[in-house]
Amino acid sequence: MLQRMTDFAASPQNAGYFSRERVGFLFLNVGHFFDHMFMLIFATVAVALAGQDGMSYRELLELLTPALVMFGVGSLPAGWLADRWSRQGMIAVFFIGIGGSSIATGFANENWQIMLGLGAIGTFAAIYHPVGIAMVVEGQEKVGRALGINGVWGNMGLAAAPLLTGWLIAISSWRAAFIVPGIVAVLVGLAYVAFCRQGRGVVRAAKRTVPDPGDHDLTRAVLIRVALALTLTILFGGLIFHASAVVLPKLFSERLADITSDIGAVGTYAAIVLAIASFAQIVVGHLLDRFPARRILFLIALFQIPALALVASISGIPIVLASVLMMALIFGEIPIHDTIVTRYTRAAWRGRVFAVKFVLALLVAAVVPRLIGSLHDNYGLDVLFFVLAAAAAGVALSALILPLARKAA
Repeated sequence: MLQRMTDFAASPQNAGYFSRERVGFLFLNVGHFFDHMFMLIFATVAVALAGQDGMSYRELLELLTPALVMFGVGSLPAGWLADRWSRQGMIAVFFIGIGGSSIATGFANENWQIMLGLGAIGTFAAIYHPVGIAMVVEGQEKVGRALGINGVWGNMGLAAAPLLTGWLIAISSWRAAFIVPGIVAVLVGLAYVAFCRQGRGVVRAAKRTVPDPGDHDLTRAVLIRVALALTLTILFGGLIFHASAVVLPKLFSERLADITSDIGAVGTYAAIVLAIASFAQIVVGHLLDRFPARRILFLIALFQIPALALVASISGIPIVLASVLMMALIFGEIPIHDTIVTRYTRAAWRGRVFAVKFVLALLVAAVVPRLIGSLHDNYGLDVLFFVLAAAAAGVALSALILPLARKAA
């Protein structure tokens, strides 16, 4: 069956719409979907299991720490292996590895086994961004558009996590929330292996490629400014992204308590917010192909400040609407970082540069579960969102460090 799917895609009569480039791009988009979905399954599971076996939400959330740490640590060797060995091979490992790890987590009986399984999920999830994003931008004339489309798929994965997890828990158990998507990921991985094997020896049409940045405008001063700005925005922006995505189901379970206490309904609200907000990346992607990244990053970060403060202050249905605006602004920032990396690095280095970018995100990811749990237990979620608003101000100030050049590749 898997072989039939790839043969259909490559047949002459389907060579237009189902060209190898389009099918390959589809696999990369599905990979981005899985990457974010699997990383957030436990965020909803923790809400459902809180109070059982004497474990609090904070204690459960800390089981996610190894996954977030490995999500950053694993990106550096993944990018290095992809550049030295095979990017396609690493994506195949990603699909099958993340699916197998999720299945194993679903069979865990002890907390240390859950933690180990989540750590394995994070390890394989680390492969996607340094490898997949480098493949997405390869040969693209409109980098912003490609990253925007790919980013929507990733954010749809974020949206799918609370939705699928909530309903699988409601109709079956928390174990099914890991096992069912794990099986699907392994099957997709096998399909990707078949697709790659079927393409060996195929002569592809020459693609118009984006020229590498020229040495003449990549002076040491420019590179230092870019590196400093990216480091600060990744640290501040990573804190906002990871914290808001992880805490959203818990936010809705508390602030919508007068409307529903059903975990499936809470997951649905979170999924609707994330799905609607995800399309902001397409809008930002088009803007990045027309305007300087610095200007767009500054404005988006600036608008995040009141949006985060608003979410900290309200409850009921209005918080759902405010969360759409907040997450749209947070998601809109993601393709800006990747576009900056693409425009200021050579193609041969991109896998490793993207890997370094996600290692920086590790510094934030490692503290997010403890930060959320500690602030929630001691002060409440409103204080957490005010802290994130301060981080958004840091992103806005960091954007001003970027050079003004390079509107589009």
